[in-house]
Amino acid sequence: MSKNTDQVFETTFDSNMESQSNNPNQINLDSHIAPQHNLHTNHEPLRLIRINKPIQSVKFCSNSISTSKYNFFTFLPIFLFEQFQKYSNVFFLIIVVLQQIPGVSPTGRYTTLVPLIFILGVSAIKELVEDYKRRKSDKMLNNKPTKIFRSYVAIESCWSNLKWKDVCVGDIVKISAGELFPADLLLLSSSEPNSICYIQTSNLDGETNLKIRQGLSKTSHILDSHHLKNFNAEIECEPPNQHLYEYAGKLKLLDESIDIPVGPDQILLRGSLLQNTKWVYGIVIYTGHETKIMKNSTSPPFKRSQVEKTTNSQIFALFLILLTISLISSITSEIWSGSNAKLHWYLGFENESPNNFFYTFLTFFILYNNLIPISLQVTLELVKFLQASFINMDEEMYDYENGFSAIARTSNLNEELGQVKFIFSDKTGTLTCNKMEFKRCSIAGIQYGSGNEHQFNSYELLKNLENHQTKKEIDEFLSLLATCHTVIPERKDDNSFDYQASSPDEGALVKGIQRFGVVFHSREPDRIKVKFLEEEREYKILNLLEFNSNRKRMSVILRDQDGKIKLYCKGADNVIIPRVSLYPEDFRGYTDESIDHMENFAKEGFRTLVLAYRIISEDEYQKWNTIYTKAALSIHNREKHIEEAAELIEKNLIVLGVTAIEDKLQEEVPETISMLQRADIKIWVLTGDKIETAVNIGYSCKLLQENTYLIYLVDDRPDKLKETIRANIYHASRRLKDTPLALIIDGKALQFILSSDCSKNFLELALVCKTVICCRATPKNKAQIVDLVKKNTGSITLAVGDGANDVSMIQAAHVGVGIYGREGTQALSASDYAIGKFRFLSKLLFVHGIWNYKRLCKVILYSFYKNICLYIIEFWFALSNGFSGQILFERWLISLYNVLFTAAPPMALGLFDRPSMSNTMIKFPELYRISQNKSDFNIKVFWTWIMNAFIHSIVLYYVCFGIFKKDIVLADGTIGDYLFMGNHVYTYCVIVVCLKSGLETDSWTWITHLSIWGSIGFWFIFLIIYSQFWPWIGLSPEMTGMASNVYRCSIFWMGLIFVPILVLLPDFIYKTLQRTLFKTYEQAIQENEANNKEVESIIRKSRITETARLLKSAFSFTRVPSGMTQEQRYRGFAFSQEENGVVRQADLIRVYNTNIDKPSGS
Repeated sequence: MSKNTDQVFETTFDSNMESQSNNPNQINLDSHIAPQHNLHTNHEPLRLIRINKPIQSVKFCSNSISTSKYNFFTFLPIFLFEQFQKYSNVFFLIIVVLQQIPGVSPTGRYTTLVPLIFILGVSAIKELVEDYKRRKSDKMLNNKPTKIFRSYVAIESCWSNLKWKDVCVGDIVKISAGELFPADLLLLSSSEPNSICYIQTSNLDGETNLKIRQGLSKTSHILDSHHLKNFNAEIECEPPNQHLYEYAGKLKLLDESIDIPVGPDQILLRGSLLQNTKWVYGIVIYTGHETKIMKNSTSPPFKRSQVEKTTNSQIFALFLILLTISLISSITSEIWSGSNAKLHWYLGFENESPNNFFYTFLTFFILYNNLIPISLQVTLELVKFLQASFINMDEEMYDYENGFSAIARTSNLNEELGQVKFIFSDKTGTLTCNKMEFKRCSIAGIQYGSGNEHQFNSYELLKNLENHQTKKEIDEFLSLLATCHTVIPERKDDNSFDYQASSPDEGALVKGIQRFGVVFHSREPDRIKVKFLEEEREYKILNLLEFNSNRKRMSVILRDQDGKIKLYCKGADNVIIPRVSLYPEDFRGYTDESIDHMENFAKEGFRTLVLAYRIISEDEYQKWNTIYTKAALSIHNREKHIEEAAELIEKNLIVLGVTAIEDKLQEEVPETISMLQRADIKIWVLTGDKIETAVNIGYSCKLLQENTYLIYLVDDRPDKLKETIRANIYHASRRLKDTPLALIIDGKALQFILSSDCSKNFLELALVCKTVICCRATPKNKAQIVDLVKKNTGSITLAVGDGANDVSMIQAAHVGVGIYGREGTQALSASDYAIGKFRFLSKLLFVHGIWNYKRLCKVILYSFYKNICLYIIEFWFALSNGFSGQILFERWLISLYNVLFTAAPPMALGLFDRPSMSNTMIKFPELYRISQNKSDFNIKVFWTWIMNAFIHSIVLYYVCFGIFKKDIVLADGTIGDYLFMGNHVYTYCVIVVCLKSGLETDSWTWITHLSIWGSIGFWFIFLIIYSQFWPWIGLSPEMTGMASNVYRCSIFWMGLIFVPILVLLPDFIYKTLQRTLFKTYEQAIQENEANNKEVESIIRKSRITETARLLKSAFSFTRVPSGMTQEQRYRGFAFSQEENGVVRQADLIRVYNTNIDKPSGS
């Protein structure tokens, strides 16, 4: 750099600083720090905490948490409230009450009461079992051990090993590395210099990088029990609230009469994990449900499936029909009685009371009440419970790595799994393993390593380092990785090293180069030491230029063992390449080759960094350092001045190469996502991480493809953001047919959208896109996004996550799925279904989801069908008996119809029927689309079944009525009465409804045969036994000898053959024609499976049809005169590190000396 150039740069820099310093509107440096809001903004009184005292000024919340739904006192009211939200249960309760009125019920007093009590009992047991699982999970969490210091306890050491639930406000706790914080704590001191500690908050906000917290300088000397005993202080702070990143309080040192302000930089939140720090002391400030993470959670919602809601509405419609036919029957009864009073005087019509119409109406209302099947609730509860057991027992969903099997924590939503249209997924711990590994690199235009291998293969690299024309570049490359970072080494007992890295990328790189024999082992305030193969190297750290989102790079300026001053820089390609040397080509390094290799790495889903360096002369460095020092000491806009100073030195770089880091995905995540997309399920990733990291994972897991057009919403200016959204809607509609679209949105834009009137426009744009990635999303944001989609699309949503920050999202979605995580079980406790890995989602949805949905639809439809088929016959009989209220069937047979004779077929349909085999459904996810459009259960399908039942009942009754109209003389000379005819109708009806279940069955098994033929056979046997009850049992004397009379009647056996055939023949013909002439894809697949033929050609036709449907349903937009967000070519850059932390990275490395032993904290 020339002297004149230096003078220009220095003059420009100084003038910028002076102009900004003299600006009266200049923002103070303190504005970069999170504001501490006023303690008195809340109407609640301030919290006063006495530290390490047995008695507090007020009684605080216990640290025991509960995510369960019920307790001893609330179970009955809450349970009954939820159960009687179902119209059917309300209806049957009314019937039970009416049946207790003397002389009204034609079917007895207890025929509805007993089944209703049984239904509620089964539901109560199921709810208690599911709530017990939640309590068990809570108990495990509440009983975790922790170490508590209580000087007022009469034990020698004052340290007690207690459980989390025993932690109290004001306690001092000791947390060791790798442990979760049991409550919200105020950091007192730590094993690290200046009371620094590292925490991982991925369980709260999804960020993988470590964050730094620092205790107060006045408490940093508290390093053992002696200091803790003498610590006399109080904390005054704001009351509990849900703001994760805000805290205002003050620490009162009573012995010194000093008040010290406390902010969020000293707060350790429950659910966070202590990392890279041996121990910390913390004061408990919030416990249990008053902790910030619990304040962000909501009580478990009462979820009801869409099928259940549709059923509920149709029950109400049937109830209106019931009222109508009851009213018609009552009116007709009055008319008939009035017109026939004289002719049939012996019936005593003249003695009836004036209020007889009301009692007649009640009689018919009770008589016809079985049009709404009371058995449906019992059947559904049992079927759903057993379906949930099938999920629990599925060995293919067992996670052998963690010893965790799939758990259906509720069975109420089984059918929802088959209709999911949107999946909202967390990133960290859900899609990724939260592990980074250095897998590949490019040095001087040569690639090393293989993404397919478990570890980096270092043989070729080390060989070239010994004797190759690029050995100098390799040396510089490895030296850069060993020095350009903020990692702190910690020697273990076996002389290996643990690395404290606030950035997981830096940790992976430093660990990775150990395989090449380059070991970073010592850091002092101004130097680091590296073992480079067999050589010890020492580097003096002169300056560290930190990474942030604007710079997208970090640099270190050092003096190497030869006395040379070097600048090592790593960062994104779009900031490094423009700073490459402009000298002749042979000085440009290997830029073009590095870019080509970097793009290849990015296509494979790796996180990439470009590495470059330059040698700086002594004179140039001294002049620049003067500028940098002045910038670092500036009062106003310090960060901006430092960045401007960095620009002066980070230039004329020489590219060394590129690193490729794998953010390790969960097993089979790309394959699973591909399958979900083939099933026409839209996947939204909601993460607390930054955009670069989230996009990188999007490419890595194949959520984003190379040809995906990225639309970015990153502007936090309201007017500009609205304009951008409208413009993108217009342009997206034009590009839909050609290019898959993905919407990327950051936290600030997301906050505005969710709190403004442009949320609908945002959703309109998002629905056009194949994928949506929301970054920097808080737990509340995640729930708001799910709620936005759920309310405005009418589609079934599923949320999946593994951390406490996902709880709100999981509870907001129709279906919540928790994934077994390493930190905490909050997501599992709040979920409806728990699985060990993300990949099990495919089996859960494509197999269990479709099977459960189709099975339950058939169970519901069939239950209504079989009830109407029998019980509406009472209405047809009323047309023949003058609407007298006389029943055609014996009263207990009416109740036993659903309990004994037609209970097995719906159970078989609900548990063992299947549209296709599981391997077919996994192999061809396109089959899932069939259940997504609710084709198996909707209003049209429901009333088609109802009309079918009405027609069958008419044929059953009037064929039998025609046969018995002229009476039948039995062998003993008696004449068959109404009950004799009723048992004929009853028998034929049992046979018809059982055979009807066979017509609706897709997969015949021996259980299916047993349920159909066994039910029919059981009725024949039961009739024989029931006819012998009286007089041995005082029950149904009118049935005495009935079996003998019926079975000896030849007409009965003739009707047994012809009546069911006559009833079911139209159904059989319809199904035959439909399967022959209008065969569905599903039916074609079933036939191919039965004939052991391949089904891929059928699926291929389905894909073509579905593509046409999607294009046809594309949105139509109004043109907005503005440009679309520009697509950026993706090259894999991602780097995670805390920004604007309590301690700057440049300052952090200056306080460490790894040659000094750390305090033990005893």
